[in-house]
Amino acid sequence: MSSPDAIADRPAEQLAALLKAAADPLRLEVLRVLARDSYGVLELVSIFDLKQSSMSHHLKVLASAGLVATRREGNSIFYRRALASHDPLLGDAQRRLFHSVDSLPLAEQLQAQLDEIQSEREAASRKFFTENAGKFREQADLIASFPIYREQVAEALLAAPLHDHKLALELGPGEGEFLPYLAERFDTVFALDNSPAMLETSRQLVQSEGLNNVELILGDTKRLAELELSAQCIVVNMVLHHTPSPAQIFSDLANSLASGGVLLVTDLCRHDQAWAQDACGDLWLGFEPQDLSQWSEAAGLEEGQSIYFALRNGFQIQIREFIKPALT
Repeated sequence: MSSPDAIADRPAEQLAALLKAAADPLRLEVLRVLARDSYGVLELVSIFDLKQSSMSHHLKVLASAGLVATRREGNSIFYRRALASHDPLLGDAQRRLFHSVDSLPLAEQLQAQLDEIQSEREAASRKFFTENAGKFREQADLIASFPIYREQVAEALLAAPLHDHKLALELGPGEGEFLPYLAERFDTVFALDNSPAMLETSRQLVQSEGLNNVELILGDTKRLAELELSAQCIVVNMVLHHTPSPAQIFSDLANSLASGGVLLVTDLCRHDQAWAQDACGDLWLGFEPQDLSQWSEAAGLEEGQSIYFALRNGFQIQIREFIKPALT
């Protein structure tokens, strides 16, 4: 049994490990890069042009100091910044370190490498949906078809604290099944998708349903800045686990929300069924609830209501509400 003195010494030892891990310029750059996304070891090796053994050593030091955490995505291990410790001393030190690291400028070469990795992820996702647009429903049914969560999302939309119903945006509408709900409740609806094949599928539904207030847009969330949207509601159904950078999605969508606007996100909770990556084009095996909370907070959004429910096939769904604070 440990003595009280030994227990009391542990926070100091952990703080010393944190400070030692931070006392290296390259490790600070790694923490800077991990500020908004998760990366695998090979991706980090490419970003920093290091040998894999060297990068693995630095990541081990950061992990031992509680500065990075890991998650398995199929056969790959991804690294992200760790959540702050519950210990007041260590937690404060981590937050201050991350704040200081985030104030450092990101070198143009590093940014170029990050952009290249994001482009590769986007291309892989776009390729999958282009090749499998005709089998979208069949593949979605393997995990969670739209009817399974349709009513819960519709109820969340009705319960959302919306101030008006001028404009709604759906990101990744798939076959367009939720667009009639939005078209009935909002004056104008935009649907954004980066897959021409999937957008054409949505177009067919829009035409067949006579949804004259729905406009379909080809592109990713980077297009939102040029569109200068100010949406009262943004809906993202089962899309995040296909996106290269979920954190960036939150940031882009928050910028397109009106003051007091609501972001509704439906996605999978974290799971270990790696077959979904090949069968359904998933980039991520779902998300821990705190992942979404962390990304929304970084994007300046506040948490609203949450709904969680399990499916018979072992998956669990989370429906999350995030609100952009109203201007005072």
